[in-house]
Amino acid sequence: MIEGTLAKGFGIMGGYIAASAATCDFIRSFASGFIFSTSLPPALAAGALASVRHLKASQTERDGQRDRVAAVRAGLDAAGIPHLPNPSHIVPVMVGDPVLCKRISDELLERFDIYVQPINYPTVPRGTERLRITPSPLHSDADIVAHCERRSRPTRCRARKREAVSGLPGIVRSVAVED
Repeated sequence: MIEGTLAKGFGIMGGYIAASAATCDFIRSFASGFIFSTSLPPALAAGALASVRHLKASQTERDGQRDRVAAVRAGLDAAGIPHLPNPSHIVPVMVGDPVLCKRISDELLERFDIYVQPINYPTVPRGTERLRITPSPLHSDADIVAHCERRSRPTRCRARKREAVSGLPGIVRSVAVED
């Protein structure tokens, strides 16, 4: 069975499976609420088809995505903010505390108009909470520099987080906890 998404990479929404008739029948029978509640409207199916056709012929978007990911990683390195290495377009910055993860995300948005997704349990195991940075081919060098510089500025958190923050890997070196 092959499953895929039509979201981020194709700029649409929804997903698909490609499998044997028996597997598709099984999924229709036992996951009917999922299958039938999320069917793609014709306009989205047409948009997905256009996206697939375009991306089959163009390498520009993939090259731009890789370039922007490399620029974000270099910027984080320069700011002293460790991130997990992976081959993905997603750049995870480990925080290790759900409250702090959400707080950093909120503060980046409130103070700097930068949205970074906090990823907490149950998406990831407890203690591995992280910020998910997902640069696109359309982010400019200025966007990336501003993001990395602002990520390295101190963030205020409550004093009761002092002990938790002091032992966290990664981003906590750039997080100042104030009373």
